[in-house]
Amino acid sequence: MLKKIATSIRENKNIIEKREIDPIVQLIQTKSYKSSRIFSDIGEDSASILDNENFILMTTDRIKTDYILKNPFGAGFSSILVGIDDIYCCGGTPLAASLIVSFKNKQIGEKIFEGAMEGSQKFQVPIVRGHTRLNGNHYELSSTMIGEIKKSNYISAKNAKDNDDIILAVDFLGRIPTVSKYYWDTVTFKQSEEVLLRRRSMNMIAQQHLANSAKDISNAGIFGTILQLIKYSNVGATININKIKIPPFLVKNGYDLETYIKMYLTTSYILSAPEDKSKDILKIFDKHGLEAMVIGKIIKDVHLLKISDGKESLDVLKF
Repeated sequence: MLKKIATSIRENKNIIEKREIDPIVQLIQTKSYKSSRIFSDIGEDSASILDNENFILMTTDRIKTDYILKNPFGAGFSSILVGIDDIYCCGGTPLAASLIVSFKNKQIGEKIFEGAMEGSQKFQVPIVRGHTRLNGNHYELSSTMIGEIKKSNYISAKNAKDNDDIILAVDFLGRIPTVSKYYWDTVTFKQSEEVLLRRRSMNMIAQQHLANSAKDISNAGIFGTILQLIKYSNVGATININKIKIPPFLVKNGYDLETYIKMYLTTSYILSAPEDKSKDILKIFDKHGLEAMVIGKIIKDVHLLKISDGKESLDVLKF
């Protein structure tokens, strides 16, 4: 089982794509203009800009073209969702969104905007700026989300510490849309109050200074997200795969661990925290409707991911 899971992680195309952008990341880090007002940037879910006692938060994402064509409404909705979760993940509060949209077909364009408006209403964040190209030569959808947080509460993705517990938190109440079996939808069918309650768990964790680091789970899945966190924190991780619980709905529908770890899990987070604070984090997630569990440990071996079943362990890769 360990070898099977390790192979699945190594061959995950979304994880491979994350590694392929390393030269671009290095170019930006070395050649981009530096400002004393930038507290944290590349590697964070939300970059942070100093503003007196607060941080201005900013994140940018692009929706893949094939998803726009398959599900333009879902693409529009997702353009808001992805930015929302990046802001909440570091403990912040979203303030406003901006969109860049290009489309050939008028009906597809209308569906994109319908989805974006639905996301704006559900997450209670206004769309305030953007750029739209009608009758374009291609389909494009990108979004920028702005947020804020008190400076002392910011949870970085670069601050995991040796011997931290690694915590996985997931909304188990979800469904699988027809567009992809690797998408765990936990938001589109719920009321605004419920989806915001889940995310505000991160606000409470941030305000109580319980976590050292955090990332929301991206399209690279559970292990892709862990690999990003340990890369930017310059640490390693060991994960007990038997500690990863799968939502009962997915188990009933034939999903196993190998499939589950490839999924984009909306409303889900990876955190690292000192052992003595883990119980408090688990309680907060429970009160906010999320299933949370300690699945592993941060280790000193830089960028190394290890997995175990409680008896044997295996080095998977260095990210």
